[in-house]
Amino acid sequence: MYGTNGTIANALTIDLEDWPQSVVSPRLPITDCVIRNTDRMLALLDEFGLRATFFALGKVCEKFPQLLSTIASAGHEVASHGYGHELLYRITPDRFRWDLKRSIDIIESQIGRRPIGYRAPGFSVTQDTLWAGPIMARLGVRYSSSIFPIAGRRYGIPEARRFPHRWDTCNLIEFPMTTVRRLGRNLPVSGGGYFRLLPGPILSAAIREVNRQGQPAVVYLHPYELAVNELAMLKHRGWHFGWRTYLTQSLFRGRMLGRLSRLFQSFRFAPMADVLGLSTPDLVRASGCEEEDSASPARHPAAHSGRSLPVAATA
Repeated sequence: MYGTNGTIANALTIDLEDWPQSVVSPRLPITDCVIRNTDRMLALLDEFGLRATFFALGKVCEKFPQLLSTIASAGHEVASHGYGHELLYRITPDRFRWDLKRSIDIIESQIGRRPIGYRAPGFSVTQDTLWAGPIMARLGVRYSSSIFPIAGRRYGIPEARRFPHRWDTCNLIEFPMTTVRRLGRNLPVSGGGYFRLLPGPILSAAIREVNRQGQPAVVYLHPYELAVNELAMLKHRGWHFGWRTYLTQSLFRGRMLGRLSRLFQSFRFAPMADVLGLSTPDLVRASGCEEEDSASPARHPAAHSGRSLPVAATA
C-alpha cells in the first residue's frame, strides 16, 4: 500500500468499455471508438509512468482482441468488468455466473492468465445482489470493487464499510469506491461523472483526507471520458439519445485531461492488486479456486469484525 517514499499508493482503475453499450443500452453494438479512446488513455498513463487496473468488458475484448494484449504488455493489470455490462439487479444469479465466467475465459484466452479482480457494471452490487460475492469467490475472483457506500438512486449501500475489507459471506476482498463523510452521510467523489462535474480540487482534497486516515483511495475512469467530441460524432453517425443524456455525458469532458494530469502529478497510484498487496503468483494463477469456509475467523480475522482490512504494504 505504501510507495517507496512512504506515501500511500492509491488504486488507479479504468473501466474498459464503450460508451453507447455501457451507458445507453447493453444491447447496442461495440463501436471502434473504444480503440481510439483506449489508445489515448494508455498514452496518458505512459506519459506519467503509471500502471493501472483495467476492468475489461468481455464484449469489448471479444470484438477487439488486440486491446488486452496491448494493455497487458504495457504492465497494467487486467481484471473483469463482466461480459455484457448487464446490471446485477436486472439478472439472475445463474445469468451472473455465466456472464462473469465468460468474461474470465475471454481474458484468460487473450493474455494467458485469469483475472483476480472484478467490478460490477454500474456498481450494481447492492443490498439486493449480495448473492454475487460467493459466486465471484467460487470462480476464483480474489477482490471486487463493486460497492459504492452511498445512498444513490441507481446503486449504493450507504451502510457499507468505506475502506478495503473482507466480505462476511465468502473469501473475497472488497475495495469500495472512495467517499468522504459529511453530516453523517457518505458523499461520492472518486471518479467518472463526479470527477468531471464537481469542482476540480474536491477529488484531490478527498484523496488527501482518506490518505491521512491511513487508507488508500480508488479513482475510476472511462477511456471515453477523454473523447471530447465523441457524442457529437455519434449523433452525426445517426445514433439517437436524449438531450439530457447528451448534456450530462459530454459536459466538461474537455477539462478531463488537465485535471488528470494534475492529479497524476500530486499522488502516487498503482494497480488495485498491488495496492491490496496481492502477490505475483496470485496474478498469474491459471485455475480458479473453490470458495473457502467463511465461517472460520482464524483464517479470515477481518471477515466478521466489522473493521476495514489491514491492507498489506507493497513496494
